[in-house]
Amino acid sequence: MDRRNIKVLRTSSLYETQAMYVEDQQNFINGVCEVKTSLDPSGLLDELKDIEKLLGREQTVDKGPRNIDLDILLYNAEIVEHPRLSIPHKLMMEREFVLRPLCDLIPGGSLPSSEDSPTFLAQLNSLPSPNISRSPLTPLTPYQPPIQSLSPTRRTHIMAVLNLTPDSFSDGGLHSLERASLTATLKTFVFSGATIIDIGGQSTCPHAPEITASEESLRILPAIRHMRSRLAPPKFAETAISVDTYRSSVAYAAVGAGADIVNDVSAGTLDPDLLSTVADLGCSIILTHMRGTPDTMTTLTSYPDGLIPTVARELAARVRAAEEAGIRRWRIILDPGIGFAKTSAQNLQLLRRLDELRAYEGLQGLPWLVGTSRKGFIGLVTGVSEASERTWGTAAAVTAAVKGGADVVRVHDVVEMSQVVKMADAIWRV
Repeated sequence: MDRRNIKVLRTSSLYETQAMYVEDQQNFINGVCEVKTSLDPSGLLDELKDIEKLLGREQTVDKGPRNIDLDILLYNAEIVEHPRLSIPHKLMMEREFVLRPLCDLIPGGSLPSSEDSPTFLAQLNSLPSPNISRSPLTPLTPYQPPIQSLSPTRRTHIMAVLNLTPDSFSDGGLHSLERASLTATLKTFVFSGATIIDIGGQSTCPHAPEITASEESLRILPAIRHMRSRLAPPKFAETAISVDTYRSSVAYAAVGAGADIVNDVSAGTLDPDLLSTVADLGCSIILTHMRGTPDTMTTLTSYPDGLIPTVARELAARVRAAEEAGIRRWRIILDPGIGFAKTSAQNLQLLRRLDELRAYEGLQGLPWLVGTSRKGFIGLVTGVSEASERTWGTAAAVTAAVKGGADVVRVHDVVEMSQVVKMADAIWRV
């Protein structure tokens, strides 16, 4: 797009919809982009048609099957009537599959051609309900279905923690890179129900020694390559790999070795190149709410405007920063940052009010990861001082996360938490 003088500024989420008009065809994936260009409407249309051609579009039936369809909905406030082009798009106000993603970007917008035209959100709400539930799609890996964060029947993903650090708070030094040991650990995770493996080489515990990017890469890359090896069990290939890092160079190397997701506890604040690197890589990213650094975050727990509104506002700012860096909205997963710049009471409040956070303006429809496993607030509540023994408290917290709408839970005790999630899903994901 950039080479064609078309700069994508923002995107909607992606939505799967049934075919309209010619219904005997496969479902479509629909999205809306806001772009900046110096091309006039006719020149922009020419470029879009050329893109369709290059991508192999062949249309034999009007509104029939096609692999791509690029339309201009609006062009500032201009009105264009031409045999090749009508702006605003003539059919956009009757198309739910157009209005829904459009409302991700400009819900309060309206057609420039009429003073009494309803807002796009009002028009969307006036249309008949679709036959299938509409949910944004967030891809993890080509071998797994995308997360559908608004589907009431979606399953909760298990993210297994594989810390290759000597100083992580509950499992430092536990996992080995020795091939047989690593394979056994990964098999336990994957065959117990983990769909994502989160591999980390730098501890984010307060006051943990900061290692170099090179050392961090040396810790994690062998595990990623092992999972993606042709000699690995076939189920490893179907499992998404997340790299737990805030460094752009480590993220770049990890995705190059086979990782699918970058899990950044700082949401791009600790490395100014992280977000643009992820945008260039085209992978999904987890943006965690945190203040300061791992060393200073425990002193930054004041939320005078209220915990939920402030966390939502600060996360929304990181979403905007990610979008401005070129990361597509359908690639973003959020994490409320339990244990990061939060007191024990605040961690409990986040679990209690997760559904409110999910519904906050600007965050609607985005999927959420919640990581409570073995954390200190569980020890304070239960009186269990040894982190590795906080299984029961973690189970209660994971259940609360599922009830609150979490799409992914990050856990150490994969065997036990997989059973907890299955039961929680059976109760609430119906």
